[in-house]
Amino acid sequence: MAERTLTYFVSDVHLGLRTADPVEREARFVEWLKNLPRERMRSLYLLGDIWDFWYEYRDVIPREGARVVAQLISLMDEGVEVVFCPGNHDIWTYSFFASIGIRKISQPYRFELSGKSFCVGHGDALGGADWKYRLMLKLFHNRFVQRCFSLLHPTLAFRFGTDWSDSSRRSRGGYRFRGEQEALYKFVSEYNCGPSGPVDYFIFGHYHDSADIPVKPSGRLVVLKDWIDGGTPHAVFDGDTLETVR
Repeated sequence: MAERTLTYFVSDVHLGLRTADPVEREARFVEWLKNLPRERMRSLYLLGDIWDFWYEYRDVIPREGARVVAQLISLMDEGVEVVFCPGNHDIWTYSFFASIGIRKISQPYRFELSGKSFCVGHGDALGGADWKYRLMLKLFHNRFVQRCFSLLHPTLAFRFGTDWSDSSRRSRGGYRFRGEQEALYKFVSEYNCGPSGPVDYFIFGHYHDSADIPVKPSGRLVVLKDWIDGGTPHAVFDGDTLETVR
């Protein structure tokens, strides 16, 4: 049996987003999951915004990405650990993922692999954000607001959620990661000098752009591109080095 040394990282697939071709994007992601070398895989990290909008009722989950869920279950059945960090579009995940065996984490999440240190997450609001975004996140995480939203019929709730997501995407389109000027870069630089010691690899999504830049005093910051415009953007660690695919 081959040794399990591969760990994959992916974010911002935005299943269900009406921009571009959502059917093709889901099929592309499903095919990528199917073709992963499962016998050599250790883990798959889903770093947020895999779904463009996710809200769980007690007995209802989104229909978008049903085949993706099936592939994730298949991966776990073959011994691959699947880890999920919510993004700003799929915050409202409660018990469903845990019920099928997916491990849920919060950012920033630090761990060790084969002697290398990692810090991962979705990337939003790390290092600071404007007051509107902070207020939005506070509301989204508020239990009272969540209970009120649950009173909506699922048809209305998902229509509201997808419309909000579409408008959010249109207002943010064409963003380019600004390197050392980004709040995320400032966050990882300060984290690297903190009491936990330096990190070899910081891996995040959220910005809908790719980046792979050094972090002072050491390490790399990898920002994963979204899947909206095609391709299979991801990163893979083979037990020795980290490779990015754009």
